[in-house]
Amino acid sequence: MESEQHSEVVDKNNARPFVVPCADLGFEAPWRWLRAGWGDVRRAPGLTLLFGVVILLVSVGVSILAWELGRFALLAALLSGFVFVAPLIAVGLYCVSRELEAGRRPKLGKSFVLARRVVGQAGVFALMQLVILLVWSRAGMLVTVFVPMPEGDLSALLEFLAIGSAVGSVFAAFTFATAAFSLPMIADRDVDMVTACVSSVNAVLRNKTTMLLWAALIAMLTAVGFATLYLGLVLIMPWLAYSTWHAYRETLDASTWPALD
Repeated sequence: MESEQHSEVVDKNNARPFVVPCADLGFEAPWRWLRAGWGDVRRAPGLTLLFGVVILLVSVGVSILAWELGRFALLAALLSGFVFVAPLIAVGLYCVSRELEAGRRPKLGKSFVLARRVVGQAGVFALMQLVILLVWSRAGMLVTVFVPMPEGDLSALLEFLAIGSAVGSVFAAFTFATAAFSLPMIADRDVDMVTACVSSVNAVLRNKTTMLLWAALIAMLTAVGFATLYLGLVLIMPWLAYSTWHAYRETLDASTWPALD
């Protein structure tokens, strides 16, 4: 009997696709996600403010390091600290939307429990982002070496900016594609980070126009947050996290994987 149950579990695992099925999204989808995320902000203002203040303090701390210690110290701080903490903050925010969606009252303790359960997968995600950032930084240095800018040469400057922007956009697009739906998925389902990232990239590639709009909205709102001397981040970053949760729920069908309790 026990061997039969084990075989059934193995068969179910083998039946799961490597890439999570995704929906075909319309151009209006990002606006719908933002509306749903704003609804979560209104339903959980206390936790939203708490997480927002944490994000504000981390952002201000990184900026102070940049001012006091210089650009390379900032990069080191980002890679060694914030890159590893940010996924856990995001998971905590996704937990708020997850609880609201289930009709339960979100609690800070629940967010901590969920973050602790997925800390290993979040660490894998952080390491992946770390590698991307390191390669991105190295690519930027190579552009500087191979595309010189003689002083006063406008055409050389334009060439440098064009090549640098093209190289940067490739890394930015890949970073966005891997992160778009992967973190919400590991906060919702018992799934490995590789499957979550591959599924996220697949969903982005199948909905390029919609996801391009979504990326632009994220960039614009984040820029507004920084332009308000970081104060806007208190509201904007939790709002975007809640919206990302709803984007994941609408886009990926992860029902084959067991839900996290």
